[in-house]
Amino acid sequence: MSLSELTGESLVRLRARLAAKEISAEEATRACLERIAATEPSLHALITVRDGSDPADDALADARALDAAGPDPSRPLWGVPVTVKDAIATRGTRTTAGSRMLESFVPFYDAAVVERLKEAGAVILGKANMDEFAMGSSTENSAFGPTRNPRDESRVPGGSSGGSAASVAACQCFASLGSDTGGSIRQPAALCGCVGLKPTYGRVSRRGLIAYGSSLDQVGPLTRTVEDAAVLCAVLSGHDRRDSTSAARSYADESADALCAAAGRTDLKGMRLGVPVEFFGEGLDAGVARVCERTLERARALGAELEEVSLPHATRHAIAAYYIVAMAEASSNLSRFDGVRYGYRAADADSLDDLYTRSRTEGFGAEVQRRILLGTYVLSAGYYDAYYRKAAQVRGLIRQDYLDALARCDALIAPVSPVTAWKLGSIIDDPLKMYLMDIYTVSLNLAGLPGLAFPAGEVDGLPVGMQLFGRPFDERTLLAAGGALMQR
Repeated sequence: MSLSELTGESLVRLRARLAAKEISAEEATRACLERIAATEPSLHALITVRDGSDPADDALADARALDAAGPDPSRPLWGVPVTVKDAIATRGTRTTAGSRMLESFVPFYDAAVVERLKEAGAVILGKANMDEFAMGSSTENSAFGPTRNPRDESRVPGGSSGGSAASVAACQCFASLGSDTGGSIRQPAALCGCVGLKPTYGRVSRRGLIAYGSSLDQVGPLTRTVEDAAVLCAVLSGHDRRDSTSAARSYADESADALCAAAGRTDLKGMRLGVPVEFFGEGLDAGVARVCERTLERARALGAELEEVSLPHATRHAIAAYYIVAMAEASSNLSRFDGVRYGYRAADADSLDDLYTRSRTEGFGAEVQRRILLGTYVLSAGYYDAYYRKAAQVRGLIRQDYLDALARCDALIAPVSPVTAWKLGSIIDDPLKMYLMDIYTVSLNLAGLPGLAFPAGEVDGLPVGMQLFGRPFDERTLLAAGGALMQR
């Protein structure tokens, strides 16, 4: 097998070959860097590549160090090349959050998830492109230019983790980390034809993730198979005392091998899947609906019992509640970027007020400014009760809808996106239409529950994804169902 063929293998298969010393960590890394060099000019999936142009920041050097020590069976990602969304801090490697505000920012520490990747033996190839501060659904809001969908370069890859999804789909790496605030792992996974896992809120540490919506953000993996996602889920999970939102739970019985075995399930006998009727109504593209119906039939054929359930608040009110909560939290989180402490600073300001105004106007893009303004408005005196408090109350109703349905079902199954990947530039100037692209994903973040997106089929050559919703911290069930259902 040539190095170019190697990059198309699954992470699980690569692990086996690395452990057997059929290939070295350096060979796997070099193959990915060659693939990146060949595809990046057209895809633009990455903002920063650790290709050795900076001798102090070289993925190949990391791979050689691993080879010198030899394969380690206790490290489930030993020698596996991965990419990381550019909202996740990486020590010594530029971290921009897709914004001019942080264009030159080089963190002095690793995010908790990056620490876990390195402890597991992964080689970090570079930082994936994204919508600025994770605000967008198409990766067109990046200050460094849009990413293109590997399946059709005239179309978007989804967002905000579009660069992560594109790097996986284009075989630039064997896995990538993204962040999911309102569907930003699951939606690009669906549009690019790969697997995306949004863990339960609190399962994976948020320390070192540049915050957008602190009560919504969750880091998770994008991979080419459900088994690969299972390995990453095991690596990333765990309590972090440095993160006040991290759940104090043990995952001792959910090792990489255990979760990978669960994801290898081939039937759904004894499993009850709930089908939310609100997700299959008006607004769902006819071609996408046909693919989803075929997947439901496949679930029946595999032995699952399907039951219609209702999530009355999840589609009717989720978009409004989500964007109020998310924009309010964005307004608060991004207030730290003031041109004084760190980040972009406007030159030749006449006063402190002028410094604040010009630094934020020049450093933030249009979509980020829009969300800050709306978030500040809903938090202002006289509007907090009318908007933010009401959205928080609706959020509680949405979570209860999910918990009621999951009390009767092992998991729920629904579409990820109402449409397939759309043309670059076609709706970027229509914010409301762009926000509605998240209609099937944002409610899960409001509920804080886990979700797994997996490829279900195609419409006119473009991928269609479906997603599974699960009970709190029951990622194992999602991985088992997704592994059985994923179109092979």
